Amino acid sequence: MTDSPANGLGRGGRRAFTDIHCHCLPGLDDGPPSNAESLDLCRMLVRDGVSVAVATPHQLGRYHDCNQAAKVRQAVHDLNNLLKNAGIPLEVVPGGEVRVDERICRLLADDEILTLADKGKYILLELPHEVFIDIEPLLDELLTTDTRSIIAHAERISALSSQPEILSKWLDRAAQLQITASSLLGELGPAVCKAAWDFLRSGAAALVATDAHNTKHRRPQFRAAFELISSRLGRELACRVCVENPSRVVNGQAILPVLTRQRQEVG
Repeated sequence: MTDSPANGLGRGGRRAFTDIHCHCLPGLDDGPPSNAESLDLCRMLVRDGVSVAVATPHQLGRYHDCNQAAKVRQAVHDLNNLLKNAGIPLEVVPGGEVRVDERICRLLADDEILTLADKGKYILLELPHEVFIDIEPLLDELLTTDTRSIIAHAERISALSSQPEILSKWLDRAAQLQITASSLLGELGPAVCKAAWDFLRSGAAALVATDAHNTKHRRPQFRAAFELISSRLGRELACRVCVENPSRVVNGQAILPVLTRQRQEVG
């Protein structure tokens, strides 16, 4: 077997992950504040098996006038130069974690906010934690522009677990759910952990990402999550949500469905 993103293997046969949700750019949001800390986080990503990371600084919301698309692209360019000079084998591509806003379609057209990997195919949407917003109209509007929505850290949106009719409506409008690796490990509490596993078992969630911000409290946990998914739900499913579908997002390709085997958990 050759080493390539298609089979999820990097150099030497090591598992190579694509991280579609990562706050690795220095000084732009609540991620690393300095170049040095950004490089530390990138080293940790590489040790965790990540070969490609989509930089997703917060856009809109409280960052509405800070992280315009051009600024993020320049920051990604600068970080890739730092990575090359430091000998860190990580490729960073532009993106954003976009707070839901009625102006999103216009801002995309005006090149003010970013799609994932700057491919124009998928947008990573962040919902507020304080109050639930039904984004069905926004999902419909994005579909008219041929833009698919990915819901960031969906396991933290309690309404999607407690109101399955809302989840069904969003999925019917081509929304995809991204869940966070650390949630699967129980680091964000039992309710969030349960929701994350429920979404995986049901096939509702098609993507796992780190949502890493730093090397301490919000660090990458991709490899541990991959191994736990493999042991509980099978390696085929783990590869689909941790390797194949994230890579397809970065390449602007269709996300593949997740088929579960309804297996009993092991351990």
